[in-house]
Amino acid sequence: MENPNSAVEVLIHSANSLFILMGAVMVLAMHAGFAFLEVGTVRLKNQVNALSKIIADFAVSTLAYFFIGYWVAYGVTFMQPADQLIAENGYSLVKFFFLLTFAAAIPAIISGGIAERARFGPQLCATLLIVAFIYPFFEGLMWNGNFGLQAWLEATFGAPFHDFAGSVVVHGMGGWLALGAVLLLGRRNGRYRDGRLVAFAPSNIPFLALGSWILIVGWFGFNVMSAQTLEGVSGLVAINSLMAMVGGTAAAWVVGRNDPGFLHNGPLAGLVAVCAGSDVMHPIGALVTGLIAGALFVWTFTAAQNKWKVDDVLGVWPLHGLCGVWGGLACGIFGQQALGGLGGISIFSQLVGSALGISVALIGGLLVYGILKATIGIRLSQEEEFNGADLSIHRIGALSHD
Repeated sequence: MENPNSAVEVLIHSANSLFILMGAVMVLAMHAGFAFLEVGTVRLKNQVNALSKIIADFAVSTLAYFFIGYWVAYGVTFMQPADQLIAENGYSLVKFFFLLTFAAAIPAIISGGIAERARFGPQLCATLLIVAFIYPFFEGLMWNGNFGLQAWLEATFGAPFHDFAGSVVVHGMGGWLALGAVLLLGRRNGRYRDGRLVAFAPSNIPFLALGSWILIVGWFGFNVMSAQTLEGVSGLVAINSLMAMVGGTAAAWVVGRNDPGFLHNGPLAGLVAVCAGSDVMHPIGALVTGLIAGALFVWTFTAAQNKWKVDDVLGVWPLHGLCGVWGGLACGIFGQQALGGLGGISIFSQLVGSALGISVALIGGLLVYGILKATIGIRLSQEEEFNGADLSIHRIGALSHD
């Protein structure tokens, strides 16, 4: 009571640290969702590989982001005594933890696209390069104002590029990076015969559904806690996330004709799309955003597999790449006051930022995976792919029949 102002400051700092730490843990849990979504979608002979990739990628992502990536994005390092790091109850540390879980989502997204035929070691090398350099470069542009791009957009179009929780910065980047990797890897053996698609059925629908539900629950930490402080938290973000999620589910159910794969990816499409504008849209705008995202995912996944013959196993380019870009544009549309939003958004800035995200990710993906393909190789041999990544890489299968 001798210094009430100091006591209040300590309470605020401790509350903010706890708040963002809870968000970091919720997004960390989403990586289990990525893992089980992939486990349920791939064939039985590739389940161990799916689980192993996600956790190994997270470890490499942490090291890459701690030592390089966070500095590239924000100019911050932790090479200082611990008594300095605990300032404000260690808020800077838990903020890093929270943003790390976003960065680590990039290789987790890519993992689903390259499943069943990618080599393990080269993928970890790609993760290191992407999380250390490519993703933080774009993250810093959009979330830290690096190189004056946001200032230029605001001066030119009246508002900077707005991406509250990463429709483009995280999901769009992950999806378009994955497209580059998928194209360079090529199709799985036997996926197309005489020009026609051969169905590779998911190995475990319950695991697929479990992965979807884990991601859905964790996403409310992903979106709501992107405020990063208790003062900035908004119930609007939570309800907009909910409305987009159910919109994506409903659209995928109808357009996907009750296919369980589409049904459980539909809510994820809606949540990807609403990230950017979840803090400025009206809930009806969020619902429409989710409806369009769910339908967009089903249509483009079907077209990519059947017409364009792009063998993206989990459909991460349609789900994260295209729905992420739609989210960036939807923010510019439904964030306008004329459509019930809070305003302060420029559709032109949203177009420029989204297009730049596509360019950085696609070029970066082709560059990283192209170099690895030309040097150490990125694909399993035909025999290894036939036997499955579990036995070929990890020397053990998912199930024991003893």
